[in-house]
Amino acid sequence: MGAGHGHPRSGRFERPVSRPPGVRPLGAPGQNAVDYEHRVDFERLRAYRLDRAKAALEASECGAFLLFDFYNIRYTTQTWIGGALGDKMIRYALLMRGRDPILWDFGSAVRHHKLYSDWVPDENYRAGFLGFRGAVDPDGAGLMRDAVAEIVSLLRAEGLADAPVGVDIIEPPFLFEMQRQGLRVADAQQAMLDARVIKNTDEIMLLNQAAAMVDGVYQDIAEALKPGVRENEIVALANKRLYEYGSDQVEAVNAISGERCNPHPHNFTDRIVRPGDQAFFDIIHSFNGYRTCYYRTFGVGWATESQRDAYKQAREWMDAALDAIRPGVGSDVVAAVLPRAEDFGFENELAAFGLQFAHGLGLGLHERPIISRLNSMKDPVELKTGMVFAMETYCPASDGFSAARIEEEVVVTDYGIEVLTRFPAQDLFVASPYRD
Repeated sequence: MGAGHGHPRSGRFERPVSRPPGVRPLGAPGQNAVDYEHRVDFERLRAYRLDRAKAALEASECGAFLLFDFYNIRYTTQTWIGGALGDKMIRYALLMRGRDPILWDFGSAVRHHKLYSDWVPDENYRAGFLGFRGAVDPDGAGLMRDAVAEIVSLLRAEGLADAPVGVDIIEPPFLFEMQRQGLRVADAQQAMLDARVIKNTDEIMLLNQAAAMVDGVYQDIAEALKPGVRENEIVALANKRLYEYGSDQVEAVNAISGERCNPHPHNFTDRIVRPGDQAFFDIIHSFNGYRTCYYRTFGVGWATESQRDAYKQAREWMDAALDAIRPGVGSDVVAAVLPRAEDFGFENELAAFGLQFAHGLGLGLHERPIISRLNSMKDPVELKTGMVFAMETYCPASDGFSAARIEEEVVVTDYGIEVLTRFPAQDLFVASPYRD
């Protein structure tokens, strides 16, 4: 353990939880399927997600949702292909009232879905390609024209062509083609984000398993973090360990040390870590699609009084926010206990956004609720059991360049919260401590 970390005692390494008698803590079981424990029930997960999406469609004015957002496609069709295609806008799904979703997917992935993903009828898996975000001229090959014409034909067959079509995200040429062929377009992203906001027991278990993987990576980082190691080497270590654990995508690993800590750059470099540095990391990956966003801060070798003071303040801000979270509370109540932008050196809330806030976690990195002084005071939402989000705090140190960054992933429960992120964060952890 780092300097100042002896044997654990209550409250030092982990926040106490006011769990009612007989209520077990949230589980993070092994990742393999076994016959002797209840683990993730993927049939239940798939049914829950599709039912939520269908209910959102029924509650809307739309006759169908046309989905391009990778996370919405996975939520409704229970399919996934490599992350390299996630931002290319070539996969799309159509969810019509009273019907199973139809998925247009990339090349040979369609054949694979038919072999291994039988929860959608074979005829609902179709080949599709829209041009790699304009790499194929949308007016030349007619890919978008033909795709829209097929969608119009399906809507007409169901008597839905006159109702609005909800769309989550879209390329302008595809939107223009929909309008040219007579479709009325509405916003489906709001309805889909609302559908995804309440997680069931399987989603929470997957989020907890993903966090457990990062717990282990932080132990590796604590052992590797010493003068002479470079930020990018820590990033490489984290990527390797996460994929060994079974991660399906390491979206990003931020590694920030020394004078780079303030202002926060949200990246990593080849900087060599030095004695006395403060360093913080953010590990963002997914397991079976469910993401982490998980900051931890370390001292390297030793910590100065200025660094410890910054960490203590960041922790106090974090604990105040966590203490405010419970079902039925408005997000404005939580935002109100976070520091104002001016309290930590920024001119306004927009300039400071992303440093003192919370964001929902699920298939997407930034889901609902978003809790901050920028938006929550004007447009609060009620916190509900089953919401999962990551709470972040940041405090610059008085030395002018160090800073502390803490993030805790929490589940809103009937009795308050459960914290998923377990690597020690109540006190500043000093890695590779120098001894007198």
